[in-house]
Amino acid sequence: MALQVYGIPNCGTCKKAIAWLDRNAVAYEFVNTKETPPTPKQIEGWVKALGSKPMRNTSGQSYRALGAQKDSWGDADWVAAFAQDAMLLKRPLFVKNGKAVMVGFKDSEAVVREKLGLEGGDGGLE
Repeated sequence: MALQVYGIPNCGTCKKAIAWLDRNAVAYEFVNTKETPPTPKQIEGWVKALGSKPMRNTSGQSYRALGAQKDSWGDADWVAAFAQDAMLLKRPLFVKNGKAVMVGFKDSEAVVREKLGLEGGDGGLE
């Protein structure tokens, strides 16, 4: 499968993204990060592609529990933290042909289509 979507089934943003992909007949594989956590090597590649900052789930309990120590972390520290606790990863995370291309699901329809490498269309994100 060329497109993988990493997240958790009960995440509202993941549900919204999956519904949009289904409406637009986009083939994907959903990877539940609670059941199948990503490897440190996968995460390292994602951080290289997107940077660690956009990948942080800053609204979660795991993030808040890190305290002030996280403020001085570099990418390597974040890779280790994401590998230790996948709940620190912002969801959903889209990987196309092995490369992270997008995280979250708040961009415009045109931006989502561009990042996912899809042709035109008017599927709407809502």
